[in-house]
Amino acid sequence: MTSTARAKYLASDRAAPKVGHDLRVQPGIEQLTSLIQLFIQGCMMKLDHRSSIPLRAQVEQVLRELVLVSKYQKGTLLPDEVKLAAQLGVSRGTVRSGISKLVFEGILERKAGIGTRVSNRRVESGIRAWRSFTEEMEAKGIKVKNFGLTYRLARSSDEAARALQLNPGTEVWRLDRVRGWNGKPVLITTSWFHPRLGLKGVEDFTSKLYYTLEKVAGVRPHHAREEFLAMNADAQRAKMLRVPAGTPLLLREHTVFDPGNRPFEYAEVRYVSSRFTLTMELRRSEV
Repeated sequence: MTSTARAKYLASDRAAPKVGHDLRVQPGIEQLTSLIQLFIQGCMMKLDHRSSIPLRAQVEQVLRELVLVSKYQKGTLLPDEVKLAAQLGVSRGTVRSGISKLVFEGILERKAGIGTRVSNRRVESGIRAWRSFTEEMEAKGIKVKNFGLTYRLARSSDEAARALQLNPGTEVWRLDRVRGWNGKPVLITTSWFHPRLGLKGVEDFTSKLYYTLEKVAGVRPHHAREEFLAMNADAQRAKMLRVPAGTPLLLREHTVFDPGNRPFEYAEVRYVSSRFTLTMELRRSEV
């Protein structure tokens, strides 16, 4: 088995943007799939307006089948919203909603004045997906904000020392950031960096982390080892994330390696689970 991971971010509060959606097929919609495929291959698409399945869900399924058509996989622009709405017999807003959902999932990309096409981000590797967190969020229309940032010399935790292959208590540079969007913090990131990087404490980590590390230390991430755990927010972290103490958090521990298989960063990322969802998509390897 090989696995590809993609992060899907769901801002669940009413005021927050819908960033990603559950990919599971809704009950009953699978009965429409074969019919939809026939219509798409025949260049005609229709919805069942008498079905109990909401039209927005049917539109979304049409779009998921449409993007699999060869010409769209090769970069041809999808029909515009007006044409799709007219052909499907729904409002333009319903079509726009379906397109936006697939844009948020990284399946489609939309550029003003050009149109909508299948995104080539779907074929990028996992390392690319997690290292471009800020860029990925910006592509979804979300601007990531730093609610807090501290950068200091500190003794490595036992976990950090073990991951970075250092003696316990070795002094390293530690970066703590509270990040989020829509006026609410979503995650706390704590990173410990290997002394080998030669950091001076003057580095500007308000921008993209790995871009900065490559610029100042000449190191590039090659692969990472990840572990995921569930935990509850203690009083201190709850205050930082503006949630009640005991709120469920997703803890993601990852160690990042350079092309020489040497660890250079160990990080613990704690997400408010109601505002961030990580999904794993497993695919069977070719025999």
